[in-house]
Amino acid sequence: MIQDFDIIVIGAGIAGASVAAHLSGSHRVVIVEREDRPGYHTTGRSAAAYEPNYGPAVIRALTRAARPHFDQGAYLTPRETVFFMPAGQEGEFESLMAAQQGMHEISVAAAREKFPLLRPDYARRAILDPVTADIDVDLLHQSYLRRVRESGGVLRCGAEVTAIDRGKTWQVRTNAGTYTAPVLVNAAGAWGDQIAALAGCVPIGLQPKRRSIAVVPGPEDVDVMGWPLVGDVGETWYCKPQSGKLLVSPADATPVDPHDAYADDMTLAEGIDRFQQATTFEITRVEHTWGGLRSFAPDGNPVVGYDGKAEGFFWLIGQGGYGIQTAPALSLLAASLLRGESVPQHIADEGLVLADLAPDRF
Repeated sequence: MIQDFDIIVIGAGIAGASVAAHLSGSHRVVIVEREDRPGYHTTGRSAAAYEPNYGPAVIRALTRAARPHFDQGAYLTPRETVFFMPAGQEGEFESLMAAQQGMHEISVAAAREKFPLLRPDYARRAILDPVTADIDVDLLHQSYLRRVRESGGVLRCGAEVTAIDRGKTWQVRTNAGTYTAPVLVNAAGAWGDQIAALAGCVPIGLQPKRRSIAVVPGPEDVDVMGWPLVGDVGETWYCKPQSGKLLVSPADATPVDPHDAYADDMTLAEGIDRFQQATTFEITRVEHTWGGLRSFAPDGNPVVGYDGKAEGFFWLIGQGGYGIQTAPALSLLAASLLRGESVPQHIADEGLVLADLAPDRF
């Protein structure tokens, strides 16, 4: 059976769910998701933090523009971030201080007060970002999916795309049915280039990169939840309190093909070793590990906008490791562009340059 819609969104992660939430009140929208539940891949495995002072300029602008939405719900829990500079990372320290506004240097002693596990001889300098926060990813994601349902949108899970054809409209065939619409939104995450190829579009060179994470028990009889997110300025490890335990990652970014990601044991072991070299804490047990994919366009910026050659094909991919914290702004921007409107004023006020996101920049 063929079902007709105004807009087909491929992918029910945070990108697809959020843009569909903005559109489903005024358009007939269907989200097509290959997995049995939405957010199975990157969204459901994110250790997301709200970091408005970190990342490329485009990401910082989008993250700042997302703040009003985060403030409307109980999505954020304040958590400072502290970066340590061990010997040999002087260049990374200076680059971070020069590029990012809102951060400032603090003494190593002050950093150790915030993170008592810091080994006394590890860090030579430290940076504090006081305005970061944890994001309740599931709450945010589910709020968008709920808006889709309540406004008449349709979510089809277990619907892997097998073919895409373009006639008068886009026809998307899946193993759960066929859907047609004049507009097709590619929010397929790590599979974005594969979807583009199925649609006859030129791939943009999207590169998924694996991130490995371990959850370990914290120090016995110590409440870790007030500790900051910590890591080195060279991004070789980081640690974040989560649900009374410690989440530890080697901050790896290993190029891989799209797949159901899992933690790389060797890489994870190396990251845990670097964490232990930086702290007085010995990890004796790993409770859980997982891996996720963070997908990057060649220049590191998201890809948002209509394809210049395929009418009605809209790109919404390449969010890298920033998809959750930028979702409220990026989805609103995407919905505005899909409707042929200008950039929302509060996003434009952050200095966003639309050309930095446009698919035709490649």
